[in-house]
Amino acid sequence: MSSVVPFVLGSHIALAIGLILPSLLLPFALRRGTPGAEAGRPTRALLWLQANGTIVFGFGLALTGILLVVSIGPAVLAQPWLALALAIYATNLILAFFIQRPNLRRLLGAPDITDPAEEARWQARARRQRYVSYVMALAVGLIAFLMSTKPVLW
Repeated sequence: MSSVVPFVLGSHIALAIGLILPSLLLPFALRRGTPGAEAGRPTRALLWLQANGTIVFGFGLALTGILLVVSIGPAVLAQPWLALALAIYATNLILAFFIQRPNLRRLLGAPDITDPAEEARWQARARRQRYVSYVMALAVGLIAFLMSTKPVLW
């Protein structure tokens, strides 16, 4: 069973990143005048992943997580660094699902704006979304740190 651990672990990491990646990157792809279908190929791919890949990535993440616990042993579940990393990841997913996704949809669905004041408000909302992405990226980095160093927390 230990020979499959690297493959399962790599798949688990890739799925975890894939699940959160669209919410992290989409705010940086927002440019006025490129909502929805007129967006570039990378933006459309991220939108498609966010709309269609969430269930697949989430299911794969749960499955590989269970496989990791089975192959490493249930004692890993008692590790404080894992509990903290899972709590941060859950918080990040909640942030992505309830804050980032709805706000991105509003920004992408905005009609063409000709009023400079409305354009400034759109830019401010897009900037706030990028700040949320910075926080989410920091959380992902903290999770990676915890998972790779496995510190003794208490």
